[in-house]
Amino acid sequence: MLNTKNTNNRVTTWTRWIARFWGTIIVICVLLVLIGTVWDWFKTGTADPYAVDNVSLIEYLGPVLITLSAIGLGIAWRWERFGGAIAFIFQLIFLTVHLIQEPISLTSSFIIPFLISLSIIFPGILFLFCWRRSRKEP
Repeated sequence: MLNTKNTNNRVTTWTRWIARFWGTIIVICVLLVLIGTVWDWFKTGTADPYAVDNVSLIEYLGPVLITLSAIGLGIAWRWERFGGAIAFIFQLIFLTVHLIQEPISLTSSFIIPFLISLSIIFPGILFLFCWRRSRKEP
């Protein structure tokens, strides 16, 4: 039987713990945002009292994709390949949707969603890297 968790390899171990730490910070931030939104919803009757009417469905897709990516990072603690792939794929979808919605120009505000996406996609890539390295035979 192959050893799928090669803990003797220091690079894989350090990379795994960096990805776990980073992913935990992202999951905590997303949970805080969700708890705040739900708290406002119960307290005031609306999730965002300052929201405008007639918001398109595509506007809600970004936070949903970020939440699904955070769930993927949580899953990656147990199943690195599956959770890392979830985080990676949903952030690629988020970037694609955001590029379609707001193309890059001199006046666009693309840099902030891009940085948020990079901060979420990087631990997903690290989890996939750890999974790949741990699959090799010693």
